[in-house]
Amino acid sequence: MTTLLIPVASLSKTKSRLGDIFTRDQLKNLTIAMVKDLFSKITRTRLQIDSLVYCNSSEILDLAEDYGFIPIKEKIETPQKCFDDILQDINKIAIQEFNAKKTMITFSDLILITPKNLIEIVNLVEKNQVVVCPAIISAGISVLGRNPPGIIPTYFCHPTIPSLVALLNEANSRGLKIAIYDSFRAGFDIDIKHDVVLAHEYLKAFNLVESETYRFLEQNIKLAITKKSSLNNRLLEIKRVGKPNC
Repeated sequence: MTTLLIPVASLSKTKSRLGDIFTRDQLKNLTIAMVKDLFSKITRTRLQIDSLVYCNSSEILDLAEDYGFIPIKEKIETPQKCFDDILQDINKIAIQEFNAKKTMITFSDLILITPKNLIEIVNLVEKNQVVVCPAIISAGISVLGRNPPGIIPTYFCHPTIPSLVALLNEANSRGLKIAIYDSFRAGFDIDIKHDVVLAHEYLKAFNLVESETYRFLEQNIKLAITKKSSLNNRLLEIKRVGKPNC
């Protein structure tokens, strides 16, 4: 059985890169909305798996408990641990306290991921040593499965190489059995302002207008994305089209 690991940043620090378009309270509410949506999708898979939610914020841990997941309070240390160390901590807890034989890491900002995506990735983890869903916009990782959990470290904090490239390089050097899960919906995440505007459009395109995240974005962003050049879809510009609700 695969154990699902869901690290969530403290609500006091979450999504700081979006601080130029959202207030701290809005960032908190955006994260809560995304967490609720992810938890709902996991529940709808009906998979018989342990879901460990690792966070320092009581609001997120209470939500985890409401959904029947296992809340684990992260201990904040000074100096702050890097993300790879945080993932190592929750991975160790899964192994030592919950006897995890396989783990799958996913994140709350994968706002388009579906229950079907989650089921398919879990099934791949059962048959492979490393399962990776590449992030759509960067050479990063949106979902990572490991079988067994300690077979390879994570590389989100690599100083020079993108996390996807670093992980695959290491996995290939070790001769591990790797599966790449190719999915736009599972690979799209929210990290910067550009992502937020696209997220709003994609949620509408996929008819996810009943989601908590869509409702938040609909109420709180007044931004539009336009092309700088009629010949190049990669040259995009974000423009403010009205005053956001605060």
